[in-house]
Amino acid sequence: MRTSPEAFLARLVRHAEERPAGIALEEGHRQVTFAALPGEIEARRRRLHDCGNRRVALALDNGVDWALWDLALLQDQRVAVPVPAFFSAAQRRHLVDAAGLDAWIGPGGEALGFAATRDPAIATRCVAAPPALHAGTTRITFTSGTSGHPRGVCLDAAAPLTVATSISEALAGLGIERHLAMLPLATLLENIGGLYVPLWLGATACLPGVAELGWQGASGFDPRRALATLDACRPHSLILVPQLLQALVAARPKAPTSLRFVAVGGARVADTLLAHARRGGWPVFEGYGLSECASVVCLNRPGEPARGVGRPLTHAEVRLADDGEVQVRGATQLGYLGEPAPASAWHATGDLGRWDGDALVLEGRRREVFITTYGRNVDPQWVEGELCARPAIAQALVHGEALPANRALLVPASPEVDDDALAAAVAEANAGLPDYARVHEWRRSAPFTPDNHQLTANGRLRRAAILAAHGDWLCASPSCHLLDTHEGVTP
Repeated sequence: MRTSPEAFLARLVRHAEERPAGIALEEGHRQVTFAALPGEIEARRRRLHDCGNRRVALALDNGVDWALWDLALLQDQRVAVPVPAFFSAAQRRHLVDAAGLDAWIGPGGEALGFAATRDPAIATRCVAAPPALHAGTTRITFTSGTSGHPRGVCLDAAAPLTVATSISEALAGLGIERHLAMLPLATLLENIGGLYVPLWLGATACLPGVAELGWQGASGFDPRRALATLDACRPHSLILVPQLLQALVAARPKAPTSLRFVAVGGARVADTLLAHARRGGWPVFEGYGLSECASVVCLNRPGEPARGVGRPLTHAEVRLADDGEVQVRGATQLGYLGEPAPASAWHATGDLGRWDGDALVLEGRRREVFITTYGRNVDPQWVEGELCARPAIAQALVHGEALPANRALLVPASPEVDDDALAAAVAEANAGLPDYARVHEWRRSAPFTPDNHQLTANGRLRRAAILAAHGDWLCASPSCHLLDTHEGVTP
């Protein structure tokens, strides 16, 4: 059953009546109680109404203001377009033009043609002929895609809320009372899991700015700063991408005692990383989703054995095509911005999978699995996950299409990690891999980041962009390959 905005907002009113002093939103010393929340949302809704604009960019840092404007846009059924902070100027311009935005909340609007209004928070511009949207669109989430131009996914108001209620059902019994948003709220995963889910549960959404979470620009992350914030907030739940989990566990192997549930997704998680985290008491549960399906589709549940990415949530139907491609129905997109509506209610994900009982196990991407010269299929995410489970390696890309030996680009965890340490990490990962999946040649690399268009917001590698930048080495035939001081060869 789909969850309407009216049902969600009515639940907030019920929380206000039943636990008026409970904290709904928290940002440092700033707090909004459940009693005050409906009034705060209504005040911003009126401000949006007074401006009269329909398609609104939300370009604020994580915090109470981001949450209140998002909820006001939801209540008023206006089109909300979260703007990732790491988008380049060209990507922001593309987002504005493609969506036909006529209002901007946050810094940076003036450079994009938005002018100040009587409301200090809202800048506007005139759009004579806005592009057509799919009927019912109230949210456009832009994915990084495979090129420099982000792709807009159009969702109706019910899709994210339906996913939020399904997640809430999966967490029933854990007593979640505080969630710390570790990812940018402009990321659909955190928007749903870090704002809508806590509010549905009557819990507190802790929303510090991204700098307090350890983020340093688009590519840097300081786990010590993140752990200090985690200690201060004492949350019961977190959402992490694999790279953040690796950094936090490396910095503190023993889990903070407050944690009851840590969802990990956005990219494939290495089994060794999950096992290492669990040994330290980190309550990690792998999940799976994509923006086209309003984020989360499958999730491992507490109290159940971990299998793949878990069982489908209650709102989602999952099936496998004859070739193993995962297809999803339920809370799916209305369509891509500027493209025809989907011909089928089933969304073809491009991921390959198999069933382990009623749990989904992923086996790579259709377009990413490569075939070596020996005819062996290799899922690069599997190998990359094993490499990144080593503390010396922050990121890795593995390639071996039509090659006799697999190659890897390695991003060291810090500048202090030398080539000997990288070689040892590769050898350790190789020891647990079959021969056809092992990495035989590697090269140091600069970080893959959203800024250089080589990483998505959820931490997925943008392989086409990386291959374009490094193809001269990754794809070169062995006979033409010359080693230099930034490369290594492992047995």
